[in-house]
Amino acid sequence: MVVILAGLAAYALHPEKGIPAIPYEAIIKHLPFAAGGDLRYHITVHKPYKEWDKWPGKGEMYPGKEPHGALLTTYVNKTALDSIKKAKGMAEDSIIVKENYDSGKKLNAVTVMYKVKNYNPEGGDWFWAKYDPQFNILGEGKVEGCIKCHGSVKDNDYIFTGKVTGK
Repeated sequence: MVVILAGLAAYALHPEKGIPAIPYEAIIKHLPFAAGGDLRYHITVHKPYKEWDKWPGKGEMYPGKEPHGALLTTYVNKTALDSIKKAKGMAEDSIIVKENYDSGKKLNAVTVMYKVKNYNPEGGDWFWAKYDPQFNILGEGKVEGCIKCHGSVKDNDYIFTGKVTGK
């Protein structure tokens, strides 16, 4: 493990070796990269989202709407939870995981928003991912449909679930 981390740190510090630079901060903070597979590993194995807090005041299986589903359960990592409480927008490294259920309480998809510094300034720096119930990647990255829909609430940092800004 130490050898692997040392190697990653070396590449992060020496991108001229022909390998893309890895943000040193990501290595130190143990955060996922802006990639569907890495994010999946982070939220299911490294820091399982089911152990995170739920969105304040929402609980399990609250009413939702399309395209997410009739019922939703939304989890937030500590960074996101702190941001919600401060109401100044979502901080870098915030991760929001939303379980999307149909009216019969069957899980149809898991959607994720991950705030990555300088990833997509035109889209609030959000990385978007959608997984099926087995966590196969259905969509990832700068997903046009996500950005377009959530763009209608960009004054609330692209979030529909609850207020995260003082605006």
